[in-house]
Amino acid sequence: KVNYILFYILLIIFTVYIILDTFVIKKEIKKVDNTSSTSNMNKGNVKITNNTYEDDNIKITLDEYYENSTKIYVADININNSKLLKTAFANNTYGKNITKKTSEISEDLNAILTINGDYYGVQEKGYVIKNGILYRSQSRTNQEDLVIYEDGSFEIINEDDISASELLSKGVYNLLSFGPSLLQDGKISISKNYEVAKAMNSNPRTAIGIIDQNHYVFVVSDGRTNESEGLSLYELAEFMQKLNVKTAYNLDGGGSSTMVFNGEIINNPTTNGNKISERSVSDVVYIGY
Repeated sequence: KVNYILFYILLIIFTVYIILDTFVIKKEIKKVDNTSSTSNMNKGNVKITNNTYEDDNIKITLDEYYENSTKIYVADININNSKLLKTAFANNTYGKNITKKTSEISEDLNAILTINGDYYGVQEKGYVIKNGILYRSQSRTNQEDLVIYEDGSFEIINEDDISASELLSKGVYNLLSFGPSLLQDGKISISKNYEVAKAMNSNPRTAIGIIDQNHYVFVVSDGRTNESEGLSLYELAEFMQKLNVKTAYNLDGGGSSTMVFNGEIINNPTTNGNKISERSVSDVVYIGY
């Protein structure tokens, strides 16, 4: 009997440690130099309104839609330099459980437009390539990633098919590892009932897509509230197809889904619908200098 009690105590301790190690215990691995190759670009004449930003290199228009009983926010982005589409770590630190709110990271970066990223920090495996630097090369089985090349073009790859070092040699500048892909060559690439792990069918969502060369969209939807039901992945894919997106990719959703534009949170982030508040995340995708 004593042995059984001791076994269960050890099992509980081990389980608690695994949970803390996965979601709570912070592990800083590498500080990141956030100096950007675009920081000295001449912005020229800057024009800002509530739903637009324009300078000599960047043009962004924000629109709001209501479909499938859900508010959807779309940032239409045109840039003249592909390096203006960037990713960043929370606290400029690569590691585990290093998190910060999307709005706070956006402020740190002085970003024009920011959405939450792929939340790489809760995973032990899976490629991590940010702004041309390889941080993690251990693959995740059957993991579908979005790679963004130096010229700004998009491609969907599977980590089983290619190594991280090969991706770098091919000119991959950023990699997003959440998924799934929503559109490839303008066609919906998921089934109607597909969902991420145990996620609910209707959720707040975040996605990124490309329409043409250096022409992108960031899409964030509300969800889990009386005002917005949320979208299924298939509904998100259908919506982005209407925007003429060629390649679209799903990012971390739920309470993580956040869009920040001109310093303001645009959507209504929530985890359970009872409270409107952001979840802290490990990384973001943004437009800025």
